[in-house]
Amino acid sequence: MNARASVTSFSPDFHHFHTHKISVPNNTGLKTKRRFRFLSLERTGILRVSPRNSGELEGLIRRGVGKVRADVKSEPYDVTDSAPDAVKFQEALNDVVLGEDELESAIPWLEQFPKRWVIVVLCFSAFLLCNMDRVNMSIAILPMSAEFNWNPATVGLIQSSFFWGYLLTQIAGGIWADTVGGKSVLAFGVIWWSIATALTPVAAKIGLPFLLVVRAFMGIGEGVAMPAMNNILSKWIPVAERSRSLALVYSGMYLGSVTGLAFSPFLIHTYGWPSVFYSFGSLGTVWIAVWLNKAQSSPLEDPELRPEEKKLILSSSVSKEPVKTIPWRLILSKAPVWALIVSHFCHNWGTFILLTWMPTYYNQVLKFNLTESGLFCVLPWLTMAFSANLGGWIADTLVSKGLSVTTVRKIMQSIGFLGPAFFLTQLSHVNSPAMAVLCMACSQGTDAFSQSGLYSNHQDIAPRYSGVLLGLSNTAGVLAGVFGTAATGYILQHGSWDDVFKVSVGLYLFGTVVWNLFSTGEKIID
Repeated sequence: MNARASVTSFSPDFHHFHTHKISVPNNTGLKTKRRFRFLSLERTGILRVSPRNSGELEGLIRRGVGKVRADVKSEPYDVTDSAPDAVKFQEALNDVVLGEDELESAIPWLEQFPKRWVIVVLCFSAFLLCNMDRVNMSIAILPMSAEFNWNPATVGLIQSSFFWGYLLTQIAGGIWADTVGGKSVLAFGVIWWSIATALTPVAAKIGLPFLLVVRAFMGIGEGVAMPAMNNILSKWIPVAERSRSLALVYSGMYLGSVTGLAFSPFLIHTYGWPSVFYSFGSLGTVWIAVWLNKAQSSPLEDPELRPEEKKLILSSSVSKEPVKTIPWRLILSKAPVWALIVSHFCHNWGTFILLTWMPTYYNQVLKFNLTESGLFCVLPWLTMAFSANLGGWIADTLVSKGLSVTTVRKIMQSIGFLGPAFFLTQLSHVNSPAMAVLCMACSQGTDAFSQSGLYSNHQDIAPRYSGVLLGLSNTAGVLAGVFGTAATGYILQHGSWDDVFKVSVGLYLFGTVVWNLFSTGEKIID
């Protein structure tokens, strides 16, 4: 049976409109969501559905119809100045008579892109900015120390001051994200650290105490970013895509380091060292505008999410209900939680030393100038960006093949510990700058497999409290950054770079033992 609707049309000479009867067959399949094209025509007055047939037509559209046929039974109407309306109608009618394939192709490609991966890409961008704003100091500190006459101990103090604020907001950021939602928390973090970055040159010229405070403020902003991101992804990403999504987000940090280290020397030589902080800090405003417009804390809050994607996410995601209280005693009573905390400390000791002191190592030991130091620092971070995503793909593939999540996490994290330990021990035996840079690149590249190891483990063992758990373990990691960065300055005043690397290697080996004895990939806290 066909439903009929009255449609006002036009004649080719644009002088008359006609009312046509449109027959809508019920044996073809237009997508349900295309009914909005008909409804929009009806609202504008172009498509007139008679009361007798409106229910039938709407039912057919809801079930899905294919092409629309028109049986002309017209009544003329004299209309003046009708050409614009006729053109408008023709455009609208073209929407009506499109076939199914044409309608599918008419959807903007961005709307067809999975929304969960839009969230991942935006988190990736935030972490890109995060490390751009963090590593620019490791390059700018060289001309700054020359201008302000800072000794190595003072440089170490300045580098570590970032971690004072970073330490304060790890657990607080996790609690905030798990109870309020990650969208607001991550937005706060980006705004806060961007402002602090832009204020750095002003603080440095006022005096050292002001610089230390601003760097600590910057750490406060960046401290909430990782727990907030972990909370968001625990709600948006299915378990089967967890390693890949986290690897992509964390590779944003590595590419942020690449970008910061590559552009900082150019900006310093061309515009002076303050330009690095002004230009990098201003980029946060662009990100925040997109984030507030596109992101939601969970799929349940997103009105634009397609039903089929929402069903996929909610059917496989395990973190749905908001957290009201944190079971601290239960969390801290679990051995895998402590394995995560200890391993995070051991991992970050070596990582943060390389992050903050690598340009200085290239300058003092390998005798590279400022530009060369920045350029050669890029290679290890590029290697990390590549190997993090490679490790994520390998980990998800192994899980899909039936290997237990526990085994996969132990394999990936063991590579993340033993790889850097091996290559750092080779630095004392190489004689050329090229080989030293290669060892650094291999050390950082294998380190990035940790993204599919300990960094994915928070969502494995406690998905509902993943933000809090990451804040807890990253607090230990930040302590490693505070002590390790400051201790490196002290060691260099009284020892050598070999001594610095020996401490890192020892912690990598200790972390390997703890991780393999006590970690798990199974959920231990509901």
